[in-house]
Amino acid sequence: MALFRLGGPAEPLHAIRGEGVYLRPLEPRDFAQWVSLRERSRAFLAPWEPTWPADDLTKSAFRRRLRRHGDEIDRDEAYPFLIFREADGVLVGGLTLGQVRRGVAQTVTLGYWMGAPFAGQGYMSRAVRSAATYAFANLRFHRIEAACLPHNAPSIGLLERNGFQREGIARSYLRINGTWQDHLLFARLDSDPVPLRTRLPQR
Repeated sequence: MALFRLGGPAEPLHAIRGEGVYLRPLEPRDFAQWVSLRERSRAFLAPWEPTWPADDLTKSAFRRRLRRHGDEIDRDEAYPFLIFREADGVLVGGLTLGQVRRGVAQTVTLGYWMGAPFAGQGYMSRAVRSAATYAFANLRFHRIEAACLPHNAPSIGLLERNGFQREGIARSYLRINGTWQDHLLFARLDSDPVPLRTRLPQR
């Protein structure tokens, strides 16, 4: 995993390079790819996400999202990234290090979504591995937390492969797909052993 610059001096945004993927903040040029992937993945994502606003895929909503993400990064409140396939720059999903708690906590919450055409191909596992390394080494977090629905076996496997340990269950924790639902709670510490690389499918 390495941090590198995209573009020239007029484009100072940085990205996280992983194994076959890279992550970078949202940019205006991403609208077409982002809206296309989210629209194609709506039915796939709906069971695992909050209910989408009616205007979620409009250009005006995208511009608001872009401004909000920039403000969150500037204020050290959250670090939202899009995930791209390194070979061809195709957008495959998104990942956020959010709900930053500094002071005595030094904790951040991991969230992620994967586009339906790219699910089960190892991209998210590689992205989470790279983001966790970046969170500990560059953003100086002590703890990364994550939560997932108890019946979301792929997400549970993803977190466990990346060194997250199950810590408990939170009742009626988040409103997902219009319903308050219990979530399994996971966390990884900066002092935890780095998980061994797993053999991921090549597609």
